[in-house]
Amino acid sequence: MRSSPRRLPALLLGTALVATVLGVGTIASATTEAYTGRDATAATSVAHLGHTMAVSTQASGDDPDGDGYIPAVPQVTGVTPSTATPPTRYFHEFQANCSVTHTAPDDPIVYPGQPGKSHDHTFMGNTSTNANSTTASLSGGATTCKAPADASGYWMPSLYNGDRKILPVGPQTIYYKAGVTDYTSVRPFPKGLRFVVGNPMQSADEFRHHRGFVEGWECGDSYFNVDFPAGCPSRADVQLNIRFQAPSCWDGKYLDTPDHKSHMAYPVVKPGTNDNMCPADHPVALPMIEFKMAFPVNGDMSQVRLASGRGYSFHYDFFNAWEDRTLKALVDHCIVGGLQCDARGYDQTHPEAGATLNSDYRLP
Repeated sequence: MRSSPRRLPALLLGTALVATVLGVGTIASATTEAYTGRDATAATSVAHLGHTMAVSTQASGDDPDGDGYIPAVPQVTGVTPSTATPPTRYFHEFQANCSVTHTAPDDPIVYPGQPGKSHDHTFMGNTSTNANSTTASLSGGATTCKAPADASGYWMPSLYNGDRKILPVGPQTIYYKAGVTDYTSVRPFPKGLRFVVGNPMQSADEFRHHRGFVEGWECGDSYFNVDFPAGCPSRADVQLNIRFQAPSCWDGKYLDTPDHKSHMAYPVVKPGTNDNMCPADHPVALPMIEFKMAFPVNGDMSQVRLASGRGYSFHYDFFNAWEDRTLKALVDHCIVGGLQCDARGYDQTHPEAGATLNSDYRLP
């Protein structure tokens, strides 16, 4: 029998769903992001063109009882956050290089089973990702990632220059890295884990101070922009870039929660040190995903926007559908092994360590 948390009262759950879909919120603590209401003036002061405000009315196909919680099977229990300090290794990461597959106003995490209800998204990885996607439908599917075993879905709001949609060209860089000091404690994502990173309704200040903020929007010599810069050098080598990191500490219990966030948390600082560790209520260290996206647009940027609105409305979604053995091999070799790996699991500065995958990007 599926374990399930005590159900929220209908009114409270409905309020939570509304807040989640609208994305109204601030960072509530150093360990988790919780959605809380803002005053009406602040909420309406942010224009998010193209964002559909409808509330989700259907549960995911992975959530038959419809309570918004998808328990992990098995759940991870008896784990405490690691406070160990292993030998210093500057890198502990590998890349998932995935190209754009398609665009659609779908979001199988926030609006499952409701095609057309979201703002437009640009999808990478699994070629079949749509509003009806489930763990089963994605698993083993075709993918544009270099590693055929990565059938995960990755998506973000589409970017426009005026009315023209601008799509990233070629494989984009999605880092899988250690977010905690004890990189040897990082374990693979559980199959079916999904979450939303960021908030389409966040203010410019919330975006700038988001735990996932790395360098903001950048182009040419312009860095740390919270919104799109007014202009970028009109050169063939200049693109609009952004890097944004996801939470990497898991509660060990749920593959998804009603707000699509609270089962995950960012690392916290170990008291009295500069070390990062997982918080006690999210003790399981998983890879920290970092989107590093490049959009082929430059020159006059005055008409550039996201489907969700201004540049600071940037956010993205992840739905894990890796083949288990391959993901574990890459995590163990590259993250736990303290290497800087490419999509094959090869670190060119440590050739003696070998590669995880063969020349076809498959596990031997």
